[in-house]
Amino acid sequence: MRSFRERMNFKTAAKEWLDERLHIAQPIRDMAMHPVPRRSASWWYVFGSASLALFIMQVVTGILLALIYAPTAANAWSSLQRLNHSVTMGWFLRAMHGWGAEFMVGIVLIHMCQVFIFGAYKYPRGFTWVAGVILLLLTLGLAFTGQIMRFDQDAYWGIGIGASITGRVPLIGHAMVQLLLGGPTIAGATFNRFFTLHVFILPALLFAFIGVHLFLVLKLGISEWPMPGRLVRRKTYLQEYEQELNRDSVPFVPDALWKDLMFSGAIILVVIACALTFGPFGPGGVPNPTIIQTAPRPDFFFMWIFAMLALLPPHLETFFMLAFPPLAIAVLLFLPFVAAEGEKSWRRRPVAILSLAIIAVSFAALTRLGIESPWAPVMDAWSAYPVPTNYLKSRTPLELTGALVFQEKQCRNCHSLDGVGGQRGPALDSVAVRLTKDELIRQVLQGGGNMPAFGKNLSPPEVTALVAFLETLHPAEEAPAKNESLKYVQPIPH
Repeated sequence: MRSFRERMNFKTAAKEWLDERLHIAQPIRDMAMHPVPRRSASWWYVFGSASLALFIMQVVTGILLALIYAPTAANAWSSLQRLNHSVTMGWFLRAMHGWGAEFMVGIVLIHMCQVFIFGAYKYPRGFTWVAGVILLLLTLGLAFTGQIMRFDQDAYWGIGIGASITGRVPLIGHAMVQLLLGGPTIAGATFNRFFTLHVFILPALLFAFIGVHLFLVLKLGISEWPMPGRLVRRKTYLQEYEQELNRDSVPFVPDALWKDLMFSGAIILVVIACALTFGPFGPGGVPNPTIIQTAPRPDFFFMWIFAMLALLPPHLETFFMLAFPPLAIAVLLFLPFVAAEGEKSWRRRPVAILSLAIIAVSFAALTRLGIESPWAPVMDAWSAYPVPTNYLKSRTPLELTGALVFQEKQCRNCHSLDGVGGQRGPALDSVAVRLTKDELIRQVLQGGGNMPAFGKNLSPPEVTALVAFLETLHPAEEAPAKNESLKYVQPIPH
C-alpha cells in the first residue's frame, strides 16, 4: 500500500507531466480565479450556470436514448413504445430528457429576463447579449425538433403547420418547404432532416455559441450590481469597472461557484422529481394524416403561439406569422446597441420593467388560453353526413367512386359542401372553378396551406377518382378552370 505522501507525490507528478505537454493549468486557474464584483456573486446570477447544467444533462440523456431510439419515420414511434414499456428505466430516461427540455427553455428565458432587468446587456456586453439571444433561439429549435422526434399525431401535424407557415414566405416559401420536408410531402426524408437538426446541427451550434458566450463573459467580466444613478458611459465604463474590481471583488471559485452548483443541483433534482411523478411526454397516437379528428397542441413553450394563431382572425394569420417573429428577434438583437448607455438599475427604468411585465402577463395568459383554445380555424367533424344528392346526379361511375373516396377519407371534416362540413379548409362547392385538374392533383398529393399531403395515403386509382369528382364541383353557369397554356402547345405531327 502506498502512503498518503506517495499518492500525493504521484498526483503532483502526473499534473506536472500533463501541464508540460498541454499548458492548461494556468488558463484553468485564471478562469477559476477570475474576479467577480462581490455583490454579483449572488443568487440572482445563477441562471446561466443552471442553463449550462441542463444542457449537459440533455446531451447525456440524449446519447443514452440514441442507443435504443430508431431514427426512422417507420420505427420511431414503436421504439419509443419500447423505451416506455420494455427497456428497464427507459421511461424514466425519456422523462428526464423531456422535462429537462421544459426546464432548460424556462431557465434560459428567466436568465434573459434577469439580464434585461439588471441592464447587463449594455456596453460593453452587447455581443454577449447577442450570443445569448442566439442561444435562446437554438434552445427553442431543439425543443421544437425534440417534439418532432416523438413522431406521433402532434408531431405530424406540427410539421404540417410549420411547413404551412414556411410556405407563406413570399418568393422563397416553396423552396424553403422543399428544403424543410426533403420533398413535396411529409415522409421519411422529412423525419431524417429533423433528426439531423435535433441530434447534430443544433447541438453543435449550441456548443459553439456557448463557447463564444463563456469567452465573452470571462473576457468582459460579470456585470456589476445595478446601482441607481450609476450610469453606463462608453468613455469611462471600463475604467470604472476595473476600479470596482480592485476595490471590492471575490474570486469566482469558490465564492460564486458554490451558489451556481447548489442551484444547478436543485434544478436537476426538481427535473428528476417531475420525471418520477409525471413520466415521459407521449408518444400519442400513430401519425396518420387521414385521422382528422385530432386536436394537436405543441409543447408548453410554444403554447402561446398556438393560442395567438387560434384566436386571431384568419385574415391576420399570415401577417402575424411573417411579421411578428422577425420583428421580435430584431428587437432583441439590436437592443444592446440602441440602449447601450444610461441607467442599469430597474428602479430608474420603469418603461423597461413595465414592458417586461406586459410581455410576461401576455405570455402567461396566452399559454393558459392555448390549453383550451380550439385548433384554428374551427373544425367540426361532419363525416357522418352523406354527400348532398345534387352533387351525385348525372355523374359517371368514376366520379361516383370519387364521391365515395371523398366520404371515406373524411374530407368533410375540413371542407364543406352545400354549407355543411368543416371550416378549416375552404368550401368545395366551386373548387373546380378555382383549380385546374393538375392543380387539384397536386393539392391532394402534396398538400399546401393548412392541408396535409395525402400522397402516401391514397392509391393512384383513388386519387384519379377523387379528382374526377372534384372537377364536377362548379356552378352550372360556370365552366371549370382550364390550363390556358395548353392551347398554345402544337400537336406532334405523325
